[in-house]
Amino acid sequence: MRSIQRRAALSICIALTLTANADAQTVYKSIGPDGKVVYSDSPPVDSKNARKLKFDKLPASPLPAPARASVEQQKRSTSTGVPVTTAVVLYSAAWCGYCKAAKAWLGSRGIAYREIDIDTDSGRAYFAQAGGGDGIPLLVAGGQRVQGFSPAAYDALFTTRR
Repeated sequence: MRSIQRRAALSICIALTLTANADAQTVYKSIGPDGKVVYSDSPPVDSKNARKLKFDKLPASPLPAPARASVEQQKRSTSTGVPVTTAVVLYSAAWCGYCKAAKAWLGSRGIAYREIDIDTDSGRAYFAQAGGGDGIPLLVAGGQRVQGFSPAAYDALFTTRR
């Protein structure tokens, strides 16, 4: 039964995230009629209990200049169309404190993810294909991107998966 609930929640999460803007995310937090917290990408009908959350410019570790130049070069030389995947992918580096916090957050919630190290040539190429910016971590889940780390942003992205 729990597996069916997780699949249903994952389907809802994917549907919600595919419609969101990849660069600046707006999430609405409200209290449902049953008293539970509800996160959505569209405002609730009864907006008096809603709070608009925008996840933009989250704390991130800046890329070193050589890595940033490599990513920019990769972006110019690769196609811009990144296939939508239902997998959870975390682009990170061993030296990044925010990446460690993101991994701890994902691990504490039992969320399986693939980690890609941007300190490798192939990792930087994948990071560039995913539309990586000037900082890490970059989390891609269900076609939605969260650049940087904040527990609130990750909570909003994964709340329907619980």
